[in-house]
Formats: sequence, C-alpha cells, structure tokens
Amino acid sequence: MMLRRSVARLSPLLSNGALRLNPIPPLPSSSLSSHSTSFCSSSSRTLSPTNDHAQSSAHSSPSVAISIDRSGLCNPPEHAHEPSSDSELVKHLKSIIKFRGGPISVAEYMEEVLTNPKSGFYINRDVFGTSGDFITSPEVSQMFGEMIGVWVMCLWEQMGQPPSVNLVELGPGRGTLMSDLLRGSSQFKNFTKSLHIHLVECSPVLQKIQYEKLKCTDESIDEESGTKSAVSAVTGTPVAWHASLDQVPSGSPTIIIAHEFFDALPIYQFQKGARGWSEKMVDVSEDSKFRFVLSPGPTPALLYLARRCQWAPREEVAKLEQIEVCPSAMDLTQKIAKRIDSDGGAALIIDYGKDGLLSDSLQAIRKHKFVHILDDPGSADLSAYVDFASIRHSAQEISENVSVHGPITQSQLLGSLGINFRVENLLQNCTEEQAENLRTGYWRLVGDGEAPFWEGPDEQIPIGMGTRYLAMAIVNKKQGVPVAFQ
Repeated sequence: MMLRRSVARLSPLLSNGALRLNPIPPLPSSSLSSHSTSFCSSSSRTLSPTNDHAQSSAHSSPSVAISIDRSGLCNPPEHAHEPSSDSELVKHLKSIIKFRGGPISVAEYMEEVLTNPKSGFYINRDVFGTSGDFITSPEVSQMFGEMIGVWVMCLWEQMGQPPSVNLVELGPGRGTLMSDLLRGSSQFKNFTKSLHIHLVECSPVLQKIQYEKLKCTDESIDEESGTKSAVSAVTGTPVAWHASLDQVPSGSPTIIIAHEFFDALPIYQFQKGARGWSEKMVDVSEDSKFRFVLSPGPTPALLYLARRCQWAPREEVAKLEQIEVCPSAMDLTQKIAKRIDSDGGAALIIDYGKDGLLSDSLQAIRKHKFVHILDDPGSADLSAYVDFASIRHSAQEISENVSVHGPITQSQLLGSLGINFRVENLLQNCTEEQAENLRTGYWRLVGDGEAPFWEGPDEQIPIGMGTRYLAMAIVNKKQGVPVAFQ
C-alpha cells in the first residue's frame, strides 16, 4: 500500500507517456528472448588483450489440532536421488526463488553471482589477466598506473601538498594500478610520504595478491575492527584493507580511484509494455532452468526508475523500450561526494559507459568471450555500462561544495597526463620485443578500433579502448578544476 501511495505522488512525472508504472501481466519467457540474449558488441572490458521484490501469496490453513504418536517411528536414511549437476551457487539461487515463491530482481541475481561469500565470481579466484576472464587497463601496460599517479600527484599539489592523504582504490583487482602508481612516483618523497593507502576489496584471494604485488611487510590485524594493514616496501607507504568505503577512516583529505568498479555494481532492468513499465526479473522455469520474466505488478525498484528519469528529458525516456538503473551507483556516489565535501579531495572514476540513460547493456564474459547472462551463474563476469549522467546528478544532488567534471574519453585523460611523452621515453631504452609490447599497450589504452600497425595473427589484433572508456572527476570546489579536465 505504501508503494502504491509513493507511486501515486509521482504522477506528474508519469503523465504524457514519459513514464508509466502501471502493472502488466507476466509474460512467457519466449516473449523476452530477443532482449535477454542481446549483448553489447562494443563491450569495454578488453576481451583478448569489463530492494528486491518477489511476489508471494498467503495461504490460509485450517485450525485443526492432531495428536500423533511418534514413539514407534524409526528414522531411515534419506532417499538417495540422482546427484544434481548444479553448482552450489545455482542451488543457492534456486532456493532463494523457491523460498520467496517468485522471481528475484536482476540486481539480486547479479550481486549473488559476483559477491556471494562462498561462490561469488570475484571471491575465490583471480579473474584478471590473460589467464583470467578479461584484461583491464592496468594489466595492459604499466603506463596506465603511472599516468593515474601523475593525476593524483597533481591533485595533491593543487590541495597544497597536505602532509597526510588517504589514497583509496575501490576494487583494486590484482593491485597492479596501485603498484605502478607507487613505483612511478617513488622519487617524489614528500608525496609518497604523505600517502595512506586504503584498498576496498571483499575478496580474500585478491587481497593476498594485492599484498604480494605491493611487496607488503609487517602485516597486522586490528582486533577491534578486523582491518588488515601492512607497509608497502615499494615506497614505505602504509596499506590497509577494508570491505567497504564506510570503513575507511575520515578526517584527512581523500583521493578516491574507481577504475572498472561501477560497472560491476548491481543494476535493475525495466521493460516497457502496453500498460507501462515492469521490472525484468529472474525466475526458474518448469525445466529447472533460469529465465527472464516480467514482474506482475509494481516493485519498489520502480521508485529508483522514477528518480533516474527525473534527470532525463522526457523525449529521451519516451523513445526507450528498456531502461537500466543502478541504485548502488547513486548511493555510492553520494557517499563519495559527502566524504569529499567534509574532508576535501577528489574522486576519479574510469569505466565504460554513456553520459545518459542506458537501455540493455548487461553482459557476461567468460574466458574473454561473451556468454549468456543466465548460463552457469558464478562462472562468468557480469557487468553493465556505467550511467555517468546518473553519477553527476547524484553528486550534485547531495552537496553544493563539490563540482563534477567530465566525462572525457580515456584517450583524452591519458593524453593530457603525458602518456605520449612517456611511451616515447620508454621506447628509447628497450628491446624490439619490449618495443612491440609498448606500442601494443599504448594502442589498447588510447586507440580507437583495430591497431593499424599490427602484423601478427588477426585474432590477436589490439583493440583500442581509448574512446569506449570514459573518465569523470568529482572534486571539492576548493581544489579547483583537476588536471586533464581543464
């Protein structure tokens, strides 16, 4: 009833066909096939070279008391059925749907697949690099982390070179970006001496890899908070690990790096029908396979859809048949903006996405190839395009003391930071094999499409990410406009 009242209060926005939240009947999965199997051909994870509601019904039962004598019963072993081939995560997902008595949201499905404590895709494995499922920019070339280090150091100077700075990385992967950042800036002693590194990482496996990548020593664990800390031998910088941004200490200027982090946050999907918008959900069919269905009535997530559409022109909403919304990105952005408002500093967000409403970008990647989103959950990475317009509006909505800049392309960002000069410098002192790797890595970071200089096998041709990845900065207005966004 509260949901229906809340929806009713949004009626001015929902008029004139801009956004209608009328419930529509559930559709058979076949009617969704064209949507559930579609993938974005311009995926930006580099492949070769990244509030739920379920309908339930109440059943009444007769109030009859029956006395049963169990004294003579035996307890035989459970009946042995044929073993199920389902993974533990698949069994878990099916049990949730069965317990709820109805489908789960795409957001909950995505969250379980990626971060389930026992079987989540990111939790118990190293998914990065050529031997993993995809390659990210830091793994392509050392120059990426070095250029991000230039950006951080320039911002530190704009802030007046504070003696203590929290440098936070969200989802640091294997720690490659941070390792290259520290190594590249190691000669600037005042800068590295000011840093306190905080890595927000939920995977124990990746935490261990990050520890080794940063050449950490002197490990300790705070008994009260459970926070693990160490010292990086690269620059003597203290390093701490946290499960969320909320656990990172406040009070010092904070610089946040989020590279390919927002794309893995859970999204909700909505589809327009004859009677309005309905949430797209995940259910189990009669043959025990996962399928997409539409919610039979309004769901709480529709309120996020209404909020997102308030920031978009009506004509943009009207022309779409599907819309994706990421409440987690909205909430995280506002936490970041509040931290920057109170403590000073900035955030640099780099990801693949669009500066506007998104339609149907959810994709699954396994071993550098696209697979169906519902195929063997937990064995493939799930990601969606980042809605940079939503990030901008979320930051501006929560604080008047922050400014948002961008998005600009990754090519523009790295070019402004001096990657062209860096690659020329490195090419002067390397072998021919190293030179080929540098040119290939450079193209993947800043190029657009297939590399024109490639002479190797066609299936290994470098594909540039320079225009598919976007960068956005959220800064405290006291710092002014950050470098590369001026």
